Amino acid sequence: MARITSANAFMVDLAPKVVRTDAIQSFKSQETIFVVLHDADGAGGMGYSYTIGDGGPSILMLLRETLLPRLMGQDADRIEAIWRDLLFCSHATAVGPIMSLALAAIDTALWDMRGQKTGLPLHVLAGGAKKTVPMYTTEGGWLHLPPKALVEDAQNAKAKGFLGSKVKIGTPSVSGDVARLEAVRSALGDDYEIMTDANQSMTAAEAQRRVPMLERLNIAWFEEPLPSDDIAGHRRLQAHSRVPVAVGESLYSPGQFADYIAADACTIVQADVARVGGITPWLKVAHLAEAHNIAICPHFLMELHVSLVCAVPNAPWLEYIPQLEDIAAPMACKAGTAIAPDTPGLGIDWDHEKLKALTVSGSSFEIREDT
Repeated sequence: MARITSANAFMVDLAPKVVRTDAIQSFKSQETIFVVLHDADGAGGMGYSYTIGDGGPSILMLLRETLLPRLMGQDADRIEAIWRDLLFCSHATAVGPIMSLALAAIDTALWDMRGQKTGLPLHVLAGGAKKTVPMYTTEGGWLHLPPKALVEDAQNAKAKGFLGSKVKIGTPSVSGDVARLEAVRSALGDDYEIMTDANQSMTAAEAQRRVPMLERLNIAWFEEPLPSDDIAGHRRLQAHSRVPVAVGESLYSPGQFADYIAADACTIVQADVARVGGITPWLKVAHLAEAHNIAICPHFLMELHVSLVCAVPNAPWLEYIPQLEDIAAPMACKAGTAIAPDTPGLGIDWDHEKLKALTVSGSSFEIREDT
C-alpha cells in the first residue's frame, strides 16, 4: 500500500502575455493552484488547477480544511476510490467549479505520482492512442482585435504549420462578426480551419441569426453560443445547424456532459481537465464521447491536455494558448503539431526556483499524516 503521508499546496499568479478578451470577460490572470503529494515509499507527484483571476483562495481553503486532511493515509494507487471519496465527503459543494478545481489539483498529482512510480508518461498510462496532435491557435483571435490583426495572426500561424485558428465572436451586431470571419476566410483560404467561440454570450435568437453565416464560411464549430445550463436551447440550435455546436469548458462533471450528449445538444465536447475535476473524470467524458462518435477538443491547459488528447482516439485538436512559460519549459511541438512528452507522469518540466519565487505570499501550507 502506497500510503499518502504528506501534501503541500501553494498558489502562483500568472499574468497573461497578451490581452485576452471575449464577449463576456477579460482574462485577468491565471491563479494556478499546485498540490504536491508524497507517499510512505518516498514517491511524489505534482498536480495543478487554475482560475482566470478569481476564486483561487477558496480552492486553497477547501484543500486545506477538507480534502487534503482526508487524503492522508489513503492508498495513492487507488485513484478512482480517492476521487469518489473526496467528492462525496463534501458532496454539498458539488457539482460546481470550486469543488472540481480542487479535486483536479489532487487528481492530477496522483496521476503524476503513478507515472513517476511506473516510469510511464501520462499519454501511455491513460490509453496511448497516439503521440502527436494538430494544434489550432486561440491566442490571436480575441474579441478586441480588429479584422486586420486576426488575419495577420492566422497567416503567421499557418506559416508555422498550424491548421486552424479560433476567432472570438459576439460583437453587438451580426455584421461585426461577419466582418471578422470573412476577413480571415478570404485571406487564409478554404483549407484552413476557423473555429468560433461566443463564450455563452448570446440569446437563442442571436445565435440562430449567425448560423447561416457560419455555414456559408464553413466554420469548424460554434462554441458556447448560449449559457452552459441551457441544454434545450443548444439542442434546438444544433438541430437546425450544419455547423457543429461545441460545449464543455463550463461543465463540471461527467454527468453534465452525459446530459448534453443524451439530448443531442452538441456534437463536440470540450472538457477542461481542471474544471471537470481531474484526469479521472476527463477520461470518462472522453470515452463517453467516443461511444457516441463525438470528438473531444479540450479547453485551454495545453501543457496538460497534450498528453490526454494523445491518450484517446477521438481527440483531433489541441488548443494553443501558452500560459506556463514563466514556470515551465515550453511544450514540445513541431510545425503546428504538439508532441506528447515521454517523461514519466504529467511530463511538464517545472522550474521549481521560479515557482518558489512566484508563490503568492501566505498561500503555501503543508498537511501531514501525523497532524
